[in-house]
Amino acid sequence: MTDLDPGPAVASDDLRQQAVRRLKKRHDFYGHLIVYTLVNTFIVLIWALTDGQGFFWPIFPMVGWGIGVVMNAWDVFSPDGYDERKIQREMEHLRRPR
Repeated sequence: MTDLDPGPAVASDDLRQQAVRRLKKRHDFYGHLIVYTLVNTFIVLIWALTDGQGFFWPIFPMVGWGIGVVMNAWDVFSPDGYDERKIQREMEHLRRPR
């Protein structure tokens, strides 16, 4: 191993840091999902106990916040980075004459 080659220990450290980041994102997402469920359940209960027959107004915070939950899930569960196939496809696209 030369001074320029960091060796497998550094690669393992990088992989560990990446794993820790992904686990934290997943943990934070599940916390977000629990809070979303609890708060929206409470809002629906308020609606049901106060009138329950009128317009279902809890749909507005549920949909608005739900978009945020979906985007958070996309960030957490979508694959990281780009694979070689995607890179090659984009390079081919850039080589085409316009």
